[in-house]
Amino acid sequence: MDALPDAWRGVGVSPPALLAELAQGATISGSALAARLGVTRAAVWKQVERLRESGLAVSAQAGGGYRLDAPIDLLDAAQIGAALTPRERARLGDVAVHWQLDSTSSELLRRVASDPRDRLACLAEIQSHGRGRRGRAWRMPLGGGVALSLLKRFDGGMAALAGLSLVAGIAAVQALDDCGVGEAGLKWPNDLVARGAKLGGILVELGGDSMGPCHAVIGIGINVRFDAQGGAAIDQPWIDLATLADGHPPARNRIAARVLARLVVALDRFAVAGFAAFADVYARHDVLLGREVRVLRANTTQNGIARGVDERGALRVAFADGEHLVDSGEVSVRTAAFA
Repeated sequence: MDALPDAWRGVGVSPPALLAELAQGATISGSALAARLGVTRAAVWKQVERLRESGLAVSAQAGGGYRLDAPIDLLDAAQIGAALTPRERARLGDVAVHWQLDSTSSELLRRVASDPRDRLACLAEIQSHGRGRRGRAWRMPLGGGVALSLLKRFDGGMAALAGLSLVAGIAAVQALDDCGVGEAGLKWPNDLVARGAKLGGILVELGGDSMGPCHAVIGIGINVRFDAQGGAAIDQPWIDLATLADGHPPARNRIAARVLARLVVALDRFAVAGFAAFADVYARHDVLLGREVRVLRANTTQNGIARGVDERGALRVAFADGEHLVDSGEVSVRTAAFA
């Protein structure tokens, strides 16, 4: 894991080291933590407070000590690699795990020009400025989810990348199925959903020459274990893998490994065949298919019936005046279940 940002320095103990002690699950006194880590009790207290500020639920009991309210498994590049087959690992570039970044996608966008490698992966425990679609903030409490991005380079131009976010969604759903979570579906254009609530999201950012070559940074965030405080900032119904898995979600490193493995395979196929090769698979996970939707364009609203997507990944909607195609850059789509 990388060096700590300035905000986490200056108290003598790194938060990953403290969190590793707490992650063992037992109640540990401040004095015992201080002795193990070679710092003062005051330093332990200060870093516990910073962990709490990042969304981690840590209980403190007078005369007892500190304890995590829920189990946590820290992201680790070696564990992610161990969860991949040798062939899957060979298809990936560098896999970097950071303690804190502004966002994993921003980090890869900064590396595009200086690092010529393909399929670079980036993960972070904390994102200070995680981004969602249409400029929205993406918030995730410490240890509560998986936030990762992957850089993919393409020889062709950007016009050939239509439907890329839908392909990334398919890969994420398949990865969750690999992990034993089979309820996830896809809400056009970039949401992972389950039981009528948001489970995760996808953001694709393009760069390079419009005629080629170009690149895409695909960011994926998945809710693993949220509590009421962690989800308070989310402006729509949400759900996490802990709920779907009866309190025992898959390990975060396994989730990350399966998402990266599925994503690399999907992107290689997409580079050759485009979204048309995925249309049938997308239809099987499309939660909007056949449902009434509201399409918001600028200051107008139209109601219609979602009829799936076309070969470019545009949403087909049957309005009163006939069927029209809706492109992801110009609308928001809502249904009663996902309002």
